[in-house]
Amino acid sequence: MSESKTMPGTGGEHYIPYSERTGEESTVFFTRDLSAEGLRKIFERVNSPLTGRVAIKLHTGEPHGPNIIPRPWVKELIEKDLPGASVVETNTYYEGGRDTTEKHRETLKVNGWDFCPVDIMDEEATALLPIKGGKWMQEMSVGSHMLNYDSMLVLTHFKGHMMGGFGGSNKNIGIGCADGKVGKKWIHNARDTDNLWDISLEELMERMTESTKATIDHFAGRICYVNVLRNMSVSCDCEGVAAAPVVTPNIGIVASLDILAADQASVDLVYALNEHDHHDLVERIETRHGLRQLSYMKELGMGNDRYRLVDIDNGDAVISTAKAVEGVVPFHSHD
Repeated sequence: MSESKTMPGTGGEHYIPYSERTGEESTVFFTRDLSAEGLRKIFERVNSPLTGRVAIKLHTGEPHGPNIIPRPWVKELIEKDLPGASVVETNTYYEGGRDTTEKHRETLKVNGWDFCPVDIMDEEATALLPIKGGKWMQEMSVGSHMLNYDSMLVLTHFKGHMMGGFGGSNKNIGIGCADGKVGKKWIHNARDTDNLWDISLEELMERMTESTKATIDHFAGRICYVNVLRNMSVSCDCEGVAAAPVVTPNIGIVASLDILAADQASVDLVYALNEHDHHDLVERIETRHGLRQLSYMKELGMGNDRYRLVDIDNGDAVISTAKAVEGVVPFHSHD
């Protein structure tokens, strides 16, 4: 495996407390209301950049996946707030229920994504987007249909991930917009060997983040991020029914116009849980060097890791940045 060099203290197994972060602050909205109504309310706070033809980047899951964002929530959001929008996906690199367009469309039917258009962006062809400032790659291969959209809502089920440590907005775009046969291979298997994962964990986080930057730069500010912290297994939704049992409590929903702030706040909310409740997910994040996603986004100028956490359940009260996200519990759910 190759080893990438990181700045001091930015290794992906090292959590950086809020008090040690520097730079500007972004705004992140937060609600404990895990329901269709809660999703719609927080979406209203970040929807201003969306214009024209809107893509909703969503992980629709492997067949019968138990932890994906509830379909009724997405249906209500589209019908009431985003009529005409399309859910967008790409085929997978690994073998499974979505590695070909034909299998992917069958899985979409099985999982109930039949109430709106679902565009498999690499169904026909691929397109190359430049990566500004990348150290591993100068361009990323994405599904060509991405070029048909004017703006994007990144609607993410925040959870653990077998290789990435955690899957937030960064993973949703970086892996999820790369096409299944070229872009995803560039991220996972840089040396073109027979080993699917012939890459160091730090480099994987960096390549995934560089892929994300290509999509963000393409939409040039016409993009927003919503992370749903619910049913957080240490496994990704790509593992379907084989996902590990959920042991982390539900937390809520965060939203921002800043991808780094959205993912950083999500990670902070997990770390703010007590040791018993966050142990498994934190272990997954740190052992996979997942925190390198955050520090590398900051190095690439993709956002801020400091933020004002605005509690929309309590009159837009700002949760103290001095304590980061401590004190936001108890959480509740309306599943």
